[in-house]
Amino acid sequence: MDILDEPERDHDAEREVDFEPEEAAVLPDQTRDDTERGWGERGDNNDDRLWEDRPPHWG
Repeated sequence: MDILDEPERDHDAEREVDFEPEEAAVLPDQTRDDTERGWGERGDNNDDRLWEDRPPHWG
């Protein structure tokens, strides 16, 4: 029997698919590039120091 003689069947349509895998997600929710450090920003905040060091005429 030749495979061309068989009736056409869609084997993928007959296959059972599990839509709720128990495995971990393929992609993380947030990548390293999407963080402050990824953008080159430092984690420490020096706003308090800048407010204390402002000139007196700034009020």
